[in-house]
This record gives sequence, structure tokens and C-alpha cells, in this order.
Amino acid sequence: MAVPAGTCSASRPGPARIALLWPGRRPQPGLGARRPASRPPRPLLLLMPPLLLLPLLAAPGASAYSFPQQHTMQHWARRLEQEIDGVMRIFGGVQQLREIYKDNRNLFEVQENEPQKLVEKVAGDIESLLDRKVQALKRLADAAENFQKAHRWQDNIKEEDIMYYDAKADAELDDPESEDVERGSKASTLSLDFVEDSNFKNKVNYSYTAVQIPTDIYKGSTVILNELNWTEALENVFIENRRQDPTLLWQVFGSATGVTRYYPATAWRAPKKIDLYDVRRRPWYIQGASSPKDMVIIVDVSGSVSGLTLKLMKTSVCEMLDTLSDDDYVNVASFNEKAQPVSCFTHLVQANVRNKKVFKEAVQGMVAKGTTGYKAGFEYAFNQLQNSNITRANCNKMIMMFTDGGEDRVQDVFEKYNWPNRTVRVFTFSVGQHNYDVTPLQWMACANKGYYFEIPSIGAIRINTQEYLDVLGRPMVLAGKEAKQVQWTNVYEDALGLGLVVTGTLPVFNLTQDGPGEKKNQLILGVMGIDVALNDIKRLTPNCTLGANGYVFAIDLNGYVLLHPNLKPQTTNFREPVTLDFLDAELEDENKEEIRRSMIDGNKGHKQIRTLVKSLDERYIDEVMRNYTWVPIRSTNYSLGLVLPPYSTFYLQANLSDQILQVKYFEFLLPSSFESEGHVFIAPREYCKDLNASDNNTEFLKNFIELMEKVTPDSKQCNNFLLHNLILDTGITQQLVERVWRDQDLNTYSLLAVFAATDGGITRVFPNKAAEDWTENPEPFNASFYRRSLDNHGYVFKPPHQDALLRPLELENDTVGILVSTAVELSLGGRTLRPAVVGVKLDLEAWAEKFKVLASNRTHQDQPQKCGPSSHCEMDCEVNNEDLLCVLIDDGGFLVLSNQNHQWDQVGRFFSEVDANLMMALYNNSFYTRKESYDYQAACAPQPQGNLGAAPRGIFVPTIADFLNLAWWTSAAAWSLFQQLLYGLIYHSWFQADPTEAEGNPEARESSCVMKQTQYYFGSVNTSYNAIIDCGNCSRLFHAQRLTNTNLLFVVAEKPLCSQCEAGRLLQKETHSDGPEQCELVQRPRYRRGPHICFDYNATEDTSDCGRGASFPPSLGVLVSLQLLLLLGLPPRPQPQVHAHASRGL
Repeated sequence: MAVPAGTCSASRPGPARIALLWPGRRPQPGLGARRPASRPPRPLLLLMPPLLLLPLLAAPGASAYSFPQQHTMQHWARRLEQEIDGVMRIFGGVQQLREIYKDNRNLFEVQENEPQKLVEKVAGDIESLLDRKVQALKRLADAAENFQKAHRWQDNIKEEDIMYYDAKADAELDDPESEDVERGSKASTLSLDFVEDSNFKNKVNYSYTAVQIPTDIYKGSTVILNELNWTEALENVFIENRRQDPTLLWQVFGSATGVTRYYPATAWRAPKKIDLYDVRRRPWYIQGASSPKDMVIIVDVSGSVSGLTLKLMKTSVCEMLDTLSDDDYVNVASFNEKAQPVSCFTHLVQANVRNKKVFKEAVQGMVAKGTTGYKAGFEYAFNQLQNSNITRANCNKMIMMFTDGGEDRVQDVFEKYNWPNRTVRVFTFSVGQHNYDVTPLQWMACANKGYYFEIPSIGAIRINTQEYLDVLGRPMVLAGKEAKQVQWTNVYEDALGLGLVVTGTLPVFNLTQDGPGEKKNQLILGVMGIDVALNDIKRLTPNCTLGANGYVFAIDLNGYVLLHPNLKPQTTNFREPVTLDFLDAELEDENKEEIRRSMIDGNKGHKQIRTLVKSLDERYIDEVMRNYTWVPIRSTNYSLGLVLPPYSTFYLQANLSDQILQVKYFEFLLPSSFESEGHVFIAPREYCKDLNASDNNTEFLKNFIELMEKVTPDSKQCNNFLLHNLILDTGITQQLVERVWRDQDLNTYSLLAVFAATDGGITRVFPNKAAEDWTENPEPFNASFYRRSLDNHGYVFKPPHQDALLRPLELENDTVGILVSTAVELSLGGRTLRPAVVGVKLDLEAWAEKFKVLASNRTHQDQPQKCGPSSHCEMDCEVNNEDLLCVLIDDGGFLVLSNQNHQWDQVGRFFSEVDANLMMALYNNSFYTRKESYDYQAACAPQPQGNLGAAPRGIFVPTIADFLNLAWWTSAAAWSLFQQLLYGLIYHSWFQADPTEAEGNPEARESSCVMKQTQYYFGSVNTSYNAIIDCGNCSRLFHAQRLTNTNLLFVVAEKPLCSQCEAGRLLQKETHSDGPEQCELVQRPRYRRGPHICFDYNATEDTSDCGRGASFPPSLGVLVSLQLLLLLGLPPRPQPQVHAHASRGL
């Protein structure tokens, strides 16, 4: 809209203004050199060379003291555009580099990326890789079943009868408080020698297996010793598998008893304190041991539940949730006279990490009151499971009830909802030590194909909340070969240091016959697993032919990514898989939702879409064109996709058959050539097998040169494509130096450096001394300026990155530069590609002065026109800088240049931190659009714990009221707690376990968290625009206009007279967040599919083994005697795991 003329005051011409008119010129300080704290201003001729200085025509005048009119500011904008274009044409060398490529046309070929063929080939290679692992898995599972069937059970087996390598033995011997030192273990543990193996990132022994047994399982029990005995025979099968496929990584058998036997042997990565690793709680074991589950957990919160019992229930529910994977669905409710969900979830929801977190936090708020009403709890649970209007697993259905006991059997409820088919299993858990009759709880479980468990104390929770998997495994075992299907897991962190892996799993069944009737055994023995490192899968994808912005990705049936360039978890939780959804790895839109659904359904497809992408540094958003192509990976649950920008359809392949030319170009990589030809950074790629990697590019280049003196670019141990392209681009960029850069005086035009970067991996910076201040990534594909230049037409400005929390730029001591880059587009025989990016590095201070002059009313280069009381002119950015704010802001909203000297040290900051009022106005007037997203892979500093006492996590700490309550002291619960505390004095290390270390990751000091990211990008306004910021007496006029062929916005505004308009501030920095509201997200769940097989029923299943227990009143005398024995220092006798092992019938 038109804006009325404003009021401005006359500028005061000072010494600096007069000095600017000096006709002479002084040499500019050396590139990258330090500047003195005090220096004379730059002469005008230095700032505006005669060759580039555009005619400074007088802008049409206006009345005195006026705010610049729109056509005046458009005139300034054209000057800026032409000045930028002129410098880039002369120094960028875009046209000259095109000619160099054409002149060397005989040295390369143009190859085509055919998306469909590419993605099908990669999918086939991945299928072949995984198929080799599948064959090894089947050999292992068959052998395990035969070994166990042939094994003869030994009741009198002793520890000294078994020889094996205990993976935790060394750590336990070093710990005087360890379990085995306390017990005086008699196990015959082997002592092994290890060799370093880069494939395993560990020291290993290929002649033996290693055994890991959970801390809370007694190694000397008969069940464990028999398990160790028969699994020893697996060692030879592991070794033979490796002989047939040397690329195999960890081969693991996870037993249902908790024993893990893995190959090759390596020492366990034990934490400093307590090790809570249990294979039965690993994501791969859970997925392989049972079919998907629909689970409703109901918790008795009636008034009879004592303080300790309620604490045990809360901990039990959390442990139960940890046995669920993303293929499962769950809800949790509490009940007394009536039932209600503990969280905001009103129906079954996917058991993913974020939903489980909501449940775990919600159960902590449960309060005991009222009377027990089993009927209300079970009716709620059955109604949840019968709700067919929601997404769910549609396989195993079960109810898990935690209670302290009761007399009602609620038979009428079971008759109404579950009988006679009994499609829902009921598992009951008697929690705490009490006098109640447990017969009703046993009956409920036995009458509904479930199992009854007792959790008398904290130590029984982990075992008894995972034993239900044995019951769910019965239909799988009875199904026989039909159920022997390999499943591939989500991505997760390997416990032995391989990094991110996926695991192929295969269940192992008990083939023995139970009893004289030759009844088939229905117990699962465990799960066999073989790891595949994600890096091994990545090696099968195209190497550097897709360009900087092309990539391959893969997803599973949940939509979680298996491969993706944005899959970069900052921390990993060993108990949870890495679950990054494809729509969270990228910026979500309708087209990507459609692509994701098609991939999950196992379809092929191709689609070109316009979408938003984040820059590599996550500061910018670009709207780009992308081609998506996808196919399923046969014999797996995965689907593979390929993403290509249109300009990456073709790529260059060097053809340097002339060895003399190879040598000539190679010499330009030698540091001795840098002084005359500019400094060369080479991308740290895997050019040859024997090339030593280094994070220091100078050292990497040295290693590269030393290797090239021993081998040729055509050597079989090297990647010939990468090497030839690197050497070709070395020669190509050297010719750019020779033809363009060497003959130009960069100082004259206030340039700190010129540079070129290529797909081949070369970044050449000229002159050599400018490399001292070069901070961009030496891998062009990982450099933000490179990737953004390819995606944007014209000149891309990149100011230095400044964080709001860091100190401002120290301009007096450092030479600060602004990168300006643009892509070089070639058209060869009708095929278009962008093999390189060129640019310049502007001297910030010099160009800030030049910016003032270009946005001024000068009619002659030596005579600035002052706007005084008697003159008739408009204000400008040079003379009236006390009243007028003039800035260049880039497309992300970051300050690039300003006519305010005091803002120069704020260049690179988000403009809202510089002028919140003006940035808000630009946003409100659609110059900028905001995009918010969440980073689910962030790492945050650990939150301080509220309880700083020595008690371990999850253990009930009684209150003063409890101590004063006689009934509490006379309860069995009090004595149970007292016993636990005494155990803690003996096993002192258990009570000082750091939560992070207890998870088996002693190195991690940060926890995973969600960060909210906000980026801004240019909105719909492309024209010149005048507006007013209405603040009453503090109103401000401003003008904004996009600069053609750049990513810049030119803004001229009145300086604020007061601060009354500071109503809000736009934020751009990343902030800690709880993520989107989970209660709302579950109402619109993302599309997914579960595994295509389900084993939840078999007519021959024997449900008679459904748990046993005895109820008797605790004797106060006996309890007192036990505590006195403990006080005398007698070591506790290891208790056998009754529910874990007694019913196995091995």
C-alpha cells in the first residue's frame, strides 16, 4: 500500500564521511591476516572499482525529510542486483568453467541414473545379502533343536562339570563386590586370547563362543547348567557358518532361560556397576519369540493395596510395557469400583517408545482407594479388545491383571465376553506378600488359557513380567515348520559395539515329547539371531553417482527408516529400538504420506513431487523438485526407495586413460602447488582399501598422496570411479585458476577468496592463504553451501553462523567473510547436469560500506548528497543511517549486511534477535513462512534426579507415616522391605547403580530427547512492498523487496523511536520439547501394517500348565529369625527361579 511521507532529521557529516572521499587507494590487509584495532576508513575507489561501479543516477526527488519512495528503493535494489551479478560473473567463473568442461569433453563421459533399474539392483543386492544370513540362521535353528532333543537332562550336574567362556568373568573378578566373588563360584571358566577385528569393532576369538548370563539369574542352578551343557554344541555350527560366509557378524542364541551364547567370543561390555542386560528383553528376542499382541493391563488400586504393593505394581507395569514392541498395541487402566484409563489414551495404542513413555508417567499417578471390583476391570478390558474401529495388532489378545488378591472370580464376565472360544488370554499377577487366598486368581488364569504369577518383592518383577512370552509361544511351537519364518527387526543399537544393526530372527522350538503319552512339547527354547550392520547395507547403495542431494532410503512395515541420510541418533537406548518414522526423517506432506503407504503395502512406484527440504545445517528450508522411485525388497518386510533431483539424472564419469595426463593433474594435489594454484581440500572418501582415514584434511591428503605413490588410479584395490573423477576435477579447477582467478586482483573488489567445489570431491580455495579461514566441510556433499546452491537458481548468500548464546563476531580482530555461491549447469547433447559450484567470499566490512553507497542518493561517486533542512531529497542508507535502517536478510531470516556499524558483529544472527519488531512485520506480511518440525534423535543433558538418596530406582522408600503405623510394621511387606534393605548393605554396588550405566552403556552421559525446530523461508511475496508497523506514536514505515537472482531480501525501515511495539519475538533456535501432543496423535495414527503371519491359536494346545502358588499366613517369628540371621552377616542363599524354569520340562 502507499505510505505517507515520514519525518527525518538531518545527518551529521563526520570525519569518517569526509575520509571516505579520499581519491587514493591503500593495499588491503593480507587475506586471513589480523587487522589492527584502529584503522583509517576504506577509500571509496577501493569499495567500488571503476569497472564495476554502476552509473549513480540521481533518484527522483521528493519533499524534504521524506522516507524513500518505493521507486527509489527499487532503484537501489537494481543497483545491488547488478553489483552482485557483476562480481560473480567476473570472479565466480561460471561461464568460464562451462567452457573448460566443454574443452575437456574427451576426458569424461555423461552417464545416466536410471531410477527404476538402480533401485531394483540395490534391492536385489540387499536381498542377496540378507538371504545369506537367512541360510545361516536356518542351519543354526535346526542344529539347536536337534542338539536339545538329543541332550540328556542331568539332575546332579555341577558347575565344575561345565567348561565355557563367561563373558563377564573378567569384569566380575575385578569387582570384589560381584555376585560370583560373594558366592565363591566354582564354574570352570575358560581364559581366552583375543585379536582386534575391525569388522566387529572389538577384540574377538574365532575359536570359541562366549556366554552372558543376567545378573539376577544364579549361574549354578540346574536349569542353567543343563542349558550351558547342550548349547556348547552350537560352537561348531557357528564356526562352520563363518567359514561359508566370512561376512557374518554376531551369531547369537538367546535362550528362554536368559542365557545368551554368541559367536565369536568377546568380553562383555560390562558397565561400571550393575549390568541389567537380559536377552529376553532385547527388541530382537521379543519380536522373534511371539506374534504381535493386543494387550490391556488393568491394575487394582483399591484401598487394600498397601504402599509397598502399589509401588511394586507401578514398577511391574513399567517392566511389562518394556516387553512390548512396535508391532504390539496396548492400553493401561486402573480399577476399584469402576475402571478408568490411567492416561489420556481411551483405546489401544501402538506400543511405541513415545506412547509407552506416556503410560509410564501416568501409572506413577495411581492412588489406592475404594474397594476391589474385578468385574469393572475385566469388562473395561474386554470392551477395549472388542473395539474394531481402531488400528490394532489383531493377533494375540490378552489381559494382564495386577492385584493384591480378592475372592471374586467374575465367571459371569468370562462367560459373556470370552467363553467358549477363549480368544483372550488372561494373566493374573498376585503382587506383594499378603494373607489373601490366591485360588481365584489362579482360576481366572487357568480358565482363560493364561498363567498365574506371583510378585512378592522387587526382585521377582523382571522375571515374572516376561514369562508370559512362553505361553504366547505355544501356538508357534505347535505350528511347527509353518512358524519357522525369519523376521527382520527394527534398527537398534548393538550391545557389543557394532553400532546400528538389524537382526534376522528365527524361533527355536523344543522338539522333545512330554511324558509317557508322547505329547508334543509346546515350549519355545529361545530365539536365534544374526546381526547385519547398517553400514554393510549402505555399502550396497550407489557411491557418489547420485550427487549431493540424491540418496537411497528404506523403511519397514511400521514406516520406520532402516536407511536414510537423516537417520543419525545422537544417543541410543539399549532397551529400545531406534524408531524414526520416514515422515519424521523428512518434512511431512501429502505426497510423502502416499509414497510411504505404497511402500508399506509392498508396491512399486515412481512419483515426481515438489517438496520442502531442510538444509544440512538445519537453518534453511528450500522448496525443491524430487523424483521418488521405490520397490519392495523381496523376502523381507522392507521397501527400498531412491530420491533424485532432476539435475542428478546424469553424472560425469572421468575417462583418464592418458597416464601422462593423470600425473600432470595429480601434481596439482601436491601442497607445493598450492601457493600458485590455490589450496585444495579433497573429500574424505574411501578411494582405496589401504587409505588411512583422518579427520584432519591436511593429514588425509598426505596419506592419499603417499598411497598414490605406491598404487595407480587403476589399481584393483581402489575405487577407480572415485579416483578418476577426483583427478579430473583437480585438473578442471586448476584451469579455472589459470584462466580466471590468477589474473584478478581480489583486494580491489573486497574479496577474501574465490572457490570452486565439485561432485568429484575437490574444493579449491584461492589464494592459498584464504584456506586458513576456510571452515566449510571438505566433503562437498556434506557442505551446506554446496547442496543449497544445487537446489537454488542464482546466487546463494551464506553469512557466518552465529548462535544467539555465543559471543558476537570480533570484527576488529578477525577477517569475517560472507560466502556467495552458485551452481554450474552444463548442457551436453541435450543432457543437463550440475557437476560443480563456484563462488566468492566477501569481506564483510568492505561490502557493508559498499552496501551503504549502493543504497544512497549519490549523483557522483565522490559527493554524497546530504538531506538537510533546506534540501529537497529523500533519506538514504548512507547519509541518514542514524534515522534509516537498511539491511539485507537471507531466505532463512539471517542478517547478511546492515548500514548500522554496530550491527556488523551480529551478521549471521536470526534477524528477530537484531530487530524483533521489524522481523515480526516481515513475517506478518508474508515475506517469510514458518515451518515447525521435531527432531526425535536429539541428545540432552541428563535431568537432575529429585531423589538423591542411595536407594535404587523403583524401590519403595517408606514415609514417616509408615514408620509410625503399627499395622505397617506388622505386615509382611515391611519385613520384605527390611530384607531388601539388608540385601542392599551386602550387595552395596546395587544401591549405587547409575541409571545410564545400569543399561549397559557406561560411555553415555546424555539422554535422548525431542527438540522442536523452527525454520523460516521466503513466502509468497515476490514484489516490492511498502507497509507500516502500526504502534500508535511509535509507528514505523518499512519497505521490503526481494533481490532478483539471489536469496536476499532488501529491507529499508525507519529506526524505532521507542520500544512499545516489542509485542513478540519470533524464535528460530532449537528448543527442548515434549513433541507433539501424543493424546491427539493417537487419534489419527499413521498407516502401518503388522507382520503377515499370526500364531495365536492351536487346537492341540495344552493349557493345563497355568501357574501354581500357595498362600499361607506369614509367621512373624520366622520373619524375625530370618532378619536376625541376615544381621549376623550370613550370606543369602541363591533362590531358584521357580516360575522361570520349573515348568520347562527340559
